[in-house]
Amino acid sequence: MKPLMPRATAIWLIDNTALTFDQIAHFCNLHLLEIQAIADGQAHAGMKGIDPVASGQLTLEEIERCSHDPNARLQRVTPAFVGKTKTQHKYTPLTRRQNRPDAILWLIKTYPELVDGQICSLLSTTRTTVKALREGTHARIKELTPKSPVQLAFCSQEEIDAAVLKARQGISL
Repeated sequence: MKPLMPRATAIWLIDNTALTFDQIAHFCNLHLLEIQAIADGQAHAGMKGIDPVASGQLTLEEIERCSHDPNARLQRVTPAFVGKTKTQHKYTPLTRRQNRPDAILWLIKTYPELVDGQICSLLSTTRTTVKALREGTHARIKELTPKSPVQLAFCSQEEIDAAVLKARQGISL
């Protein structure tokens, strides 16, 4: 696996460490000749280096360990927790945005115990929209058909289950 911006990382490692060119080439997944060209100023002149320690790709201890042993290979930092945390809602294309009221309506009808704030969190919508759909005053209410937000890819079933469990226990988000 390559580090983030491998050439800029190589520049920083060349300028700031006592690592061998071979160690840097192996870590950055670049050819040894490219590392030598960077060190000689023949390649990527003027490019600013990126600190792999600050970006969380390496530790100072790892650089120090490999500086003392030219045969050692740099090991990337592995995240302490690998897995899903709370899903970050990403940009929804305009073509899919028109389906959001369908998903809201499905949640309202299927899980009436969900409060407006929970629906807003699940679907990245506003309380005004949820309230209008709940009260039946939404501008497009007659043309909407309830559709599962999971099928529309607005959220996962696990997120819905967690929100429903919290709502049933009386815990709001």
